[in-house]
Amino acid sequence: MRLTLHQLNILKVVADTGSISGAAQQLHLTAPTISIQLGQLAETLGTPLHEVIGRRLRLTAAGQDTLEAARRIDDELRLLEQRLAARQGVERGRLSIAAVSTAEYLLPNLLGRFQQAHPGIQATLSIVPRERLLARLADGLDDAYLMTRPPGDKELISEALGRNPLVMIAHPDHPWVQRPDLTLEAVSGEHFLVREPGSGTRQWTAEWLAHFGAELRPALELGSNEAIKQAVMGGHGLAVISLKAVLLELESGLLRLVKLPHFPVPVRWHLVRRRQRLLTPATASFRQHLLDWLPQLDQLLAETLARHGQPWSSDEEHLLETASDRIEVD
Repeated sequence: MRLTLHQLNILKVVADTGSISGAAQQLHLTAPTISIQLGQLAETLGTPLHEVIGRRLRLTAAGQDTLEAARRIDDELRLLEQRLAARQGVERGRLSIAAVSTAEYLLPNLLGRFQQAHPGIQATLSIVPRERLLARLADGLDDAYLMTRPPGDKELISEALGRNPLVMIAHPDHPWVQRPDLTLEAVSGEHFLVREPGSGTRQWTAEWLAHFGAELRPALELGSNEAIKQAVMGGHGLAVISLKAVLLELESGLLRLVKLPHFPVPVRWHLVRRRQRLLTPATASFRQHLLDWLPQLDQLLAETLARHGQPWSSDEEHLLETASDRIEVD
């Protein structure tokens, strides 16, 4: 076959952007040049690689097979680059990480520390909602993915690395904050501030209330954790959120934790990789970096909960460990 790496790279970019014009813009080429290269690649392989439906380009089955091969070749070349650099005593490589929205309170700092320790590795980070993260995972766009609810797919390798507990937050003057005898039945009548439909924390809150015969009645629907925090601080109601997202507000007294059975919810981070994707030295180094740092952050979370009267309970963790496996904290 007289195909070229350049043609395979064009196919990858076309698949990622979903159009020839989008690929042309990203690669700084003209659309006719992209079309010619795709046509030559299809002619070499002896089969059509794409079709256009409406305004959207879609790969054929043969195109998908070729795309998978192109990505494996790219993985092999990246691995070769890093191995050759290692033989020269130089640490070099590329690392692409994607994660769910709540990881914005965790990964930028950790990735910054990682790059300080490994300056030769060029790292990129994508923070996206769960649906987009799963799409990236399905397409194999990244080396690893950080989430709290990995898909049940035998083609994936998932490793639990650290804690990302859910807590219920309120304004310091909210009447529930001062109630030592607060019951689940009472809280089930409250209006909650929630993320947009499809959010993992919203889904968990609804399932949690349904367990006690109550229905989630959103007071506000907001598109980010920052908006949720601001609304709670404004006295608009209660919210369920990742503890990591509210550490500063808790310590400064702007928010308080509501003491309820089943809280904090024992959610865990998972590092996920596609089984067929090669584990490059850069990815292995980042995994070890997480293993080194996350226990320290777990300890910080545990100390914060203890100061606010909500220490982790092994009994509660055992009670909800199955349910928490279904949560995507986003």
